[in-house]
Amino acid sequence: MYGRITFVAGLAVANALIPELHMRQAGGSSKPASSPTGGGGSGGSSTSPGSGSSSGSASGSGGGSSEATGTISASLPIDTNFTPEPFSFNEAATVNSEALASAASIAGTPATDIPGATIPVQPLVSPNPETTHGNFSGTATVTGAIAKGALNGTISALPPNPEATLFKANGILQSNQTIPFQPAGGLGTNGTAPVYRVQSDFDYQSLLLGLYQEWIELDLFKDILNRFSEADFAKLNLTASDRFLVEFMADQENGHSTLVSNLLGGPGGSTPQCSYHYPYETLHEAFDFAAKLTQWGESGVWGFQAHLDSRESAQLLDQSIATEGRQSMVFRQLGGLFPMPVWFETGIPQSWAWTYLAPYIASCPSNAKRLAWQNFPELHILNQPNAALVNASQGAGGSAGNTTKTSSNETVGWGPAAPGSDAAAGNASCTLTNKTGDSCEGSISQNRSIPLSFPGRQVFLSWDAPGKPVGPNNSYVTCTLAKDPKFVVWVSQLNVTYSPLEDIKLVPNGTSSGTTLQPDISTFEGDPAINGTMFIGLTDTDDTFSMFNLSSINPHVVALGLYQAG
Repeated sequence: MYGRITFVAGLAVANALIPELHMRQAGGSSKPASSPTGGGGSGGSSTSPGSGSSSGSASGSGGGSSEATGTISASLPIDTNFTPEPFSFNEAATVNSEALASAASIAGTPATDIPGATIPVQPLVSPNPETTHGNFSGTATVTGAIAKGALNGTISALPPNPEATLFKANGILQSNQTIPFQPAGGLGTNGTAPVYRVQSDFDYQSLLLGLYQEWIELDLFKDILNRFSEADFAKLNLTASDRFLVEFMADQENGHSTLVSNLLGGPGGSTPQCSYHYPYETLHEAFDFAAKLTQWGESGVWGFQAHLDSRESAQLLDQSIATEGRQSMVFRQLGGLFPMPVWFETGIPQSWAWTYLAPYIASCPSNAKRLAWQNFPELHILNQPNAALVNASQGAGGSAGNTTKTSSNETVGWGPAAPGSDAAAGNASCTLTNKTGDSCEGSISQNRSIPLSFPGRQVFLSWDAPGKPVGPNNSYVTCTLAKDPKFVVWVSQLNVTYSPLEDIKLVPNGTSSGTTLQPDISTFEGDPAINGTMFIGLTDTDDTFSMFNLSSINPHVVALGLYQAG
């Protein structure tokens, strides 16, 4: 038997040659935390049995409430009575006789002599053939994140585990080895056969969110291919081979969707593909949008994978999300940006990833599973750097340093990932030049002479009040548990950094506004932390958080947005 994973009736077991060892990943900050804040991890939900999500208040002043008790009442946007309809897909493994014959012909040897060639292969989970594009115009039949049990908005802060600082990291083995060539310790290393399946509500809801992300990526990549021709690619100095790369990445997403569907327990736990609404109008804008969407898809998984109860699921999820990181880099290359402007990829909580994703899901079938994560109000960057410009920081209006608010047409469409507008760029577009340092034609690497943003840049912000319908079928509601905002939090690489929120104008039940200055910090010497696609938000506190407990900041978040720093 050749090593592979077999999924049977919602139970995934490992056959021969599946490695036992799983290495836990650890994140950190370049600056030691003075004291721990919050517990748990990137999920922040209650650790008591039967507890559910923390959905916040739909009321407040300018996106925050003057008082935040942390207690959630039944009038808030949560749904405790959701019962999903059945969903199914083909799980029968088969042998593709045509492909088998082709392989045997090319190899010049009988198929039975080719190792593994006659082993049946599990089919892919099929995309929804009824997927469409455009706004949802119906009425939601259910509203709010699903929830269960008595809910409280925060997790009490606890001191560090006293045993976490006892190990002597001095290069000498501290414990006896069980077998040769394997040091003592590790998780899943005691010989127990791995089971590749979710083991808790936290696992299930985290991977369900991941499946929502995989489905939209599959549709997005296909939409790019359907809407833009080889001639459109050629205008950006791209070839048919580059177009095929996007097609291959769509195939990857079908594989990822199948994997996550199986980890969720098969048809009983999986969810079908939805219908979507995208903001881009040109191919260059589509690449900008796709780079941002795949970035939060990647960071969303890095945020929770280390906290999964199912270490086996985390292992396979890591192997899929590493591919997604490559996809994000590819879309930056196709869009003429420097491919990887950071040293470390950051992780974000599930509720952040869901907040970024939900505005682009128009509707879902009635048998779609619902999520428990929070939808925060949207934070708008009014002078968002436009990657379509030679001088993105200056803006199409040409104001020095872009220290004044540019017009709203610097981006196109809506939502946190609204791409930089090619139309707004006009003759100043970086797509119209092939000059080194100015051009954003598709390339393996473009080293832009003028950065998209810079430290000390004044950033103009506005944010929505809570209570806005969002997501599939407009069936989720934005909410916050926070008080009035005082700070802007910048999450990038290994850092969680704050800048003061200034010029605050709160508008109860309306659109509030304020400004801040882009920070100047580094992870380590030579690595500016503020770069690439930044995750930013408004908070009512500047308490210390780090990558491993970032979800504990959620009760303090007023609104969330994306900032294209580089």
